[in-house]
Amino acid sequence: MEEYKKISGIVPIDESVTELAKKEIKDIVGFKKAIEENLDRKVSELMEIILAGGFFLDSSDIHIEPEEKQGKIRVRVDGVLFDVLSVNLDIYNNLVSRIKLLSKLKLNISNRPQDGRFSVLMDKSPVEIRTSSVPAEFGESLVLRILNPKWAVNMSELGLRKDLEDILKKEIKKPNGIILCAGPTGAGKTTTLYSFLKEIANPEIKVITIEDPIEYHLDGISQTSVDEQKGYSFANGLKAIVRQDPDVILIGEIRDKETAKISLQAALTGHLVLSTVHTNNSSGAIARLESLGEVPQNISPALNVILGQQFVRKICPECKTMTKPTSEEIKLIKKELIKIPHKITKIAKPKGCKACNSTGYKGRIGIFELLIADDEMKKFILTSPSIVDIKEKAMKKGMILMRQDGFLKVLEGITSIEEIERVTTE
Repeated sequence: MEEYKKISGIVPIDESVTELAKKEIKDIVGFKKAIEENLDRKVSELMEIILAGGFFLDSSDIHIEPEEKQGKIRVRVDGVLFDVLSVNLDIYNNLVSRIKLLSKLKLNISNRPQDGRFSVLMDKSPVEIRTSSVPAEFGESLVLRILNPKWAVNMSELGLRKDLEDILKKEIKKPNGIILCAGPTGAGKTTTLYSFLKEIANPEIKVITIEDPIEYHLDGISQTSVDEQKGYSFANGLKAIVRQDPDVILIGEIRDKETAKISLQAALTGHLVLSTVHTNNSSGAIARLESLGEVPQNISPALNVILGQQFVRKICPECKTMTKPTSEEIKLIKKELIKIPHKITKIAKPKGCKACNSTGYKGRIGIFELLIADDEMKKFILTSPSIVDIKEKAMKKGMILMRQDGFLKVLEGITSIEEIERVTTE
């Protein structure tokens, strides 16, 4: 452990804490017990237990929230928030101060939002933590986003249908153009892009990323992180990256006009560009680029494919039951999959056990839709069509919607109708 203490910006988690978390923190109840039994420890040690617990529960976020007479700790697991426990205000205030110190946030400022980050060494792996602080009624509300390196998966683990995986494997090997992942916050877009990089990375090509922050560390790839305070934004960084003679460029997010413009130019001048946009589906990605100030004449020729995606919870394999669907469920499935070949036999139902925190769900998987920008679609994009028109055009050309992909996964026993209804709309 000593060698890691010399690394600036990385906070090592004590091995005893790691072993405690591995052994005791199997579920929310175990997490609560581990914290309760160590409330008298120094705040730095208590913080290590909270971080380790969040990590080993595969939590995406840890929430430290103020209430009138106490503070509350909550975690988000598989997209759902769970209350862990409440602590007295002294412990809450100490935790807030510790987090702000680690994240290099200003300790004397509590009346305006702040964002920061730090890294911890968890089980010999560096883990990036993103911190967000906002003023609330009774203090500061802090959220720690855990960027768990184990979430950097291969393409085969995303949940892509075989036909989509085959298409995407061809697309990511093209020499130029832009591939966009579209979806809301927390939809797993960056995870998908990293799976693409793992598929194509080899010594014969140069891959450079610009991210905010670097979420997963991959060997053989040049990764850079945005630093707005030093003037290294997505746009400025992208200008520099293009001069580095890359073959493939990953841009964490297209969020402004200049980044959109440079990204499209790079895609048109011999680079394969991978990036994300925040929209609800693949059809909305084109409108999003236009809203940032780009024009169809630039978007159309640069675009290769848009992968819309969302995460849904998988039914816990330890306790799931397979049952015959009700008449209403059969009616709904047939309605959603009216033009898609399918067979209805039994569907999985969540039950709940200790392994899944009594939710009936454990782990998540993607549901997807793939908009392919072939010549016909490129011509259509030049007419500045609405989101609805783009969606209808793509469906006529065979695109299966995310919601429909979800119902196909219901028939495979992977997830439930209730889960698809929770994350998708009609």
